[in-house]
Amino acid sequence: MTITRRSFQPHLTEKPSGWALGAPLYVPAMHPDLLKIANAEKIAFIRTMIICTEDAVAEKDVELSLRHLGNFLPLISSIASKRRFIRPRNPEVLKRILELPGIDKIDGFVLPKFNEANRDQYLEALRGTRFLIMPTLETADVFDPCAMRELAVSLSEDAMKARIILIRIGGNDLLNLLGLRRPRGMTLYETPLSGVISQLVTTYKPLGFSLSAPVYEYLSDNATLEREIRLDMAHGLVGKTAIHPEQIPMIERHYAVSRQDHEMALSILNRDMPAVFRMHDAMCEVSTHSNWARQILQRHHCYGQDQSATDVSYLSPTSSYA
Repeated sequence: MTITRRSFQPHLTEKPSGWALGAPLYVPAMHPDLLKIANAEKIAFIRTMIICTEDAVAEKDVELSLRHLGNFLPLISSIASKRRFIRPRNPEVLKRILELPGIDKIDGFVLPKFNEANRDQYLEALRGTRFLIMPTLETADVFDPCAMRELAVSLSEDAMKARIILIRIGGNDLLNLLGLRRPRGMTLYETPLSGVISQLVTTYKPLGFSLSAPVYEYLSDNATLEREIRLDMAHGLVGKTAIHPEQIPMIERHYAVSRQDHEMALSILNRDMPAVFRMHDAMCEVSTHSNWARQILQRHHCYGQDQSATDVSYLSPTSSYA
């Protein structure tokens, strides 16, 4: 069947910052409360939901899940503050989902197992649409720096780059390829994935892509989750997918910006400031801290100021660093 794209065309919305997605929640396509969650009648505080037809759906239930989506999509209400994505099982399932009535109510797609072998199938299915895209890196190719460099460059040169809001890192799938599972009480940065995450950051971010943080699958160890969120942010990752609604407020609380960082970001981006100055007992250098400052302002726009942060003594932003 030929995909009719006419209903996809109405308006190309501006691509939001990855920070605007918050801590997305995966919801199986077969979930009995799928519509209530999508319409904010349940778990109203979530910013983004990802409707999953991949790992969260058994092979035998794929057809049933697609029928469920077909009934669900036309009933979604328009809520400006909520974003809904679908994770198709593979490129063929994506093509079928694109034909469903009401698909225009979806914001975009998470593309699982994304690599050079399937990138053209995924992107060609979505080319010419308005949908946002989040490819997920979770195959054995991820362990090959050359393969990741080739994929990153090819994406950066493709017109579809404008639709890629985030590139996701599939932590559990990557550990599975190593025959491992994250030990309790340990962050991903205490496993073999530490170097992999660093390599992905240094490969993709210089080409203009943002990367999101893998899930934390234990629900009873908030201390380790908080440690991991801090390390996610130190690695420049944007957002962390939640596996349970209880994780969302904790994750998003860490994205609020301290008063000091907000003031430094505003000063760094102020054209009237000197090239180098001292503020809050730190060197601020316009040429090297501007990208950081823009990220801080994006976070502040989405999450506001961290009221729990302890202030340090203020130093005039016009002071020279020397």
